[in-house]
Amino acid sequence: MKKFQLCLITTLVFIPTSHAELIEKTTTASTEHFSSIIHLESLQHIQEHPKLTVPHVYELNNRFHVRSLFVESPTLPMVDIQLTFNAGSARDQSIGTNLYGLSNMAAQLLDEGTDNYSAQEIVSTFESVGAKFSASAHRDMFIVKLRALSDPAKLEPALDMLLEVLNHSAFQNSSIDLVLSNTAVGQKQLKENPSRMKNIVFYRTLYGKHPYAEPITGTQTSIKRISAENLVEFRKTYLIRQNLNIAITGQLKEKEALKLAERIAEHLPEGEKVPPLPTPVLRSNFNVRHIPYKSNQAHIIMGEIATTRDDPDYLALQVANRIFGTGGFNSILSQELRVKRGLTYGAYSSFSFMQTAGPFSLGYSTEQKNLLESIQIAHQALVNFIRSPIDEKLLQQTKLGMLRAFPNNYRSNAAINAQLGSIGFYDLPKDYLNRYSEELNKLTVPQVQNAIRKHLHPDRLTIIIFSEELDKAALNQILQDNLRINQNSDGIKTPIASKTSESYHPPKEEAPLPDSFQYDTPALISDNDL
Repeated sequence: MKKFQLCLITTLVFIPTSHAELIEKTTTASTEHFSSIIHLESLQHIQEHPKLTVPHVYELNNRFHVRSLFVESPTLPMVDIQLTFNAGSARDQSIGTNLYGLSNMAAQLLDEGTDNYSAQEIVSTFESVGAKFSASAHRDMFIVKLRALSDPAKLEPALDMLLEVLNHSAFQNSSIDLVLSNTAVGQKQLKENPSRMKNIVFYRTLYGKHPYAEPITGTQTSIKRISAENLVEFRKTYLIRQNLNIAITGQLKEKEALKLAERIAEHLPEGEKVPPLPTPVLRSNFNVRHIPYKSNQAHIIMGEIATTRDDPDYLALQVANRIFGTGGFNSILSQELRVKRGLTYGAYSSFSFMQTAGPFSLGYSTEQKNLLESIQIAHQALVNFIRSPIDEKLLQQTKLGMLRAFPNNYRSNAAINAQLGSIGFYDLPKDYLNRYSEELNKLTVPQVQNAIRKHLHPDRLTIIIFSEELDKAALNQILQDNLRINQNSDGIKTPIASKTSESYHPPKEEAPLPDSFQYDTPALISDNDL
């Protein structure tokens, strides 16, 4: 007969001796485990977000005169390369009439086969050395990225394939057909999303015939016109040395980075540098567009053409925008529309700074019954913001918040390299990251106020409204009344008849937006003027 011993755990039970030994070992291990947890409490004294130092940026003065910026990052055995070409969707029309979406399609198909390699061989080459390749088109720029190990045995094959793709992409018809098929799938989703559609109409209405008005991804009609010959011509015309800026971040020394930049520049074809984009035409009055849309929610976006990325007022406008519309619940727009009145779940404002003047916009959605009241409040908030002095304490708090957030721009190699790409493309000084804090700290209330009044005009707004109904006469009267009021208003004015805005022609089908984008806001539009 087996012997039993009595063990006390949480209750009294009879357990075989062998099991008791197991429990004893488990209990001992558990005690050691809890002891380890106690020791781990010391980790709470480690900084959750250690202070990040601004990276030192090297200007790699190469013999090909291609601007190249480099940051040494010795921590990881990786290299990030970004090639930024002056070749965004704003250049599509230069290749041929109604070829909107050309640059975007080129980006999608760049690695889908060359004269020497199939798409599978290209993918296999990058994967075999642990490299990641990507290409994307934006309004101003065409971006090619490569992330690879810094080991020359891994980096060299990846770089060779990058140059092969840039110089010899074939843009086969089978790949083009696949893009057209995928575009058709995304069309229904686009039409059912008024938040995206309002941006489409906004850009086209705001910019008219300017290249920024045209879609990054193209319209259903335009992308069907794009041929392999068009894509090859785009590559040969724009993906050239004269249109290029190079950004490199990673485990390299300065001389190694310079050698890498020169190799890239040397193996890209020469050509003619693109001319500057035309200056967009500014409005001098309101332009209201109503798009009938059956929903309980109305969707609104309003704004105007503002200024460029290299404007001296750039930083002052960033501060102003944070105060007005991007500071969360504390922003003026959120306070007026959501916190005080509960008219929306969220409201925003933004500047898109580009090569030529980009837009300022504010937007939100609200219940149909609150449409006119919400527009009156939002527009009046903008009027008051432009006319009223900014509180000194609020300015200091805003600047402090921006200073605390700025290290996010260089928390990783990828983030650093994106900053280098922007600095190079917009011809900013190489020590821009170092200057940022100093320049931000020096900003004064008069400087911010002057920038606001110079670039924002509440009497020249383009207003796009997706809703079931709109009393245009009442809306126009509200807007005019707001301009005559010099102080904050807590209620909507009684609407009276006024002049109506111009009529609207519904858009045709558009291509879907890209999955991701950088620096600017894409817009998709119909082939006809709206």
